[in-house]
Amino acid sequence: MSDFAQLIEEHKSRGQHFSARRPIFISRAPGRLDLMGGNVDYSGGLVFEAPIREATWAAAQLRDDDLICLVNPQMAESGWQAQVERPLASVDDEQDLRSFVNQSPSTRWTAYVLGVFHWLRKRWPVEASRGITVFLRSEVPLNKGVSSSAAVEVATMKAAAAAYGIELKGIELAEACQWVENVIAESACGIMDQATSVLGKQGHILPLLCQPCQLSEPVRLPEDFSLWAIDSGAKHEVTGIEYEAARAAGFVGYGMICGWEGIPTRFDETGSIPRYTDPRWNGYLCNLSPSAFRSLYEMRLPETVSGDELLRAGATHPDPFTQIRSGVTYRVRNCTRYAVEEHQRIELFVELLRGSEQAASERVGRLLGDLMLQSHWSYTECGLGAKATDKIIALVREELGPQKLYGAKITGGGAGGTVAVLGSSDAQASFNRVVERYAEHLGAEPYVFTGSSQGADEFGIQILAVTA
Repeated sequence: MSDFAQLIEEHKSRGQHFSARRPIFISRAPGRLDLMGGNVDYSGGLVFEAPIREATWAAAQLRDDDLICLVNPQMAESGWQAQVERPLASVDDEQDLRSFVNQSPSTRWTAYVLGVFHWLRKRWPVEASRGITVFLRSEVPLNKGVSSSAAVEVATMKAAAAAYGIELKGIELAEACQWVENVIAESACGIMDQATSVLGKQGHILPLLCQPCQLSEPVRLPEDFSLWAIDSGAKHEVTGIEYEAARAAGFVGYGMICGWEGIPTRFDETGSIPRYTDPRWNGYLCNLSPSAFRSLYEMRLPETVSGDELLRAGATHPDPFTQIRSGVTYRVRNCTRYAVEEHQRIELFVELLRGSEQAASERVGRLLGDLMLQSHWSYTECGLGAKATDKIIALVREELGPQKLYGAKITGGGAGGTVAVLGSSDAQASFNRVVERYAEHLGAEPYVFTGSSQGADEFGIQILAVTA
């Protein structure tokens, strides 16, 4: 029995939060490390994601009343509301639900949980018609760019669905959780975080083409390679203006290119996540080749354009999850180029690594490392860099070489967060020096991510049976 299951058994035996008269359904969902990808999921790109060792646990039990009772003791550590009770029917209206979760910082975290019940009741109103208690515990650090929110959504959705007798798994589960983050939490994430949390496989890295969610065979990291990650200490938030502006700028560039070519865009609400499509690239900027972009469009795109100018032009913004804001400058050329070129970098990265699963060479490591460093710089060009992550990269560069480190990059949405580091299996000493020197610079020991774990589907559901 897991430590979390033992904790829940203790609560149940004391009659605290849980009853001994009904089964309890437990799920586990890991965070993820973005080895390559980051911000191309929303433009239809390939991403390469590893499930991390840290995870969120959720326990769900049906109630006799019509309340949703959320218990998350860790929230009290941040001064937030650790226990929330809401009538089941209160989650049915999207706007009312968004108003509640945004009423104060102390309830903001409930968007990722209460949104789950809105989604379940919308699609399974008969099954999801009883009150429910959900107890959460997360090992995934907040604001470090390793998908703490996706882990909460997936763990909650998996456990709650099981309690209601609903089988929810795979891409359907990932899409449901992405919807919660996009619509209720109002965070413009793509699907890679939720998909990795659901489908991740321990010791493997997941290639995922986000059109909308095409999974390839997971790639095992060769024994000759090691993968780590270092938290920069600079907080990352997907809801931050830097991430939103970079995403919006890419869609502005996409809209301009479609306009030049006379290609109509259409708002499509038939899929699980609404989006704009077109007849040539199907709404995915990453379907435009780097050679075509460089030769036909790059120099025609403005380097920057102000939000006020775009608003005055009145053109349709082909992204339903970002908005053009007055006073914001959009790096249209760089952000459009990033989407196109990062997709190809990841394709090359995956093929190099897949061909080296059994035994990798220093040459392959050097090529992979340089692709990571290219990716890191492209974040800066998009306005998503950070001094803290640049410092880690500078320290890694001093440790590059045979039987040492190969490369590193900022991860996830950028603008802080975590840096992924790839090296030889003999490079532990080199990596330790980077950590030690960064700790001296930071004045504190940084959080280091090592190892991986199974995704929510592979873990499945653990059931604590009725005991009375």
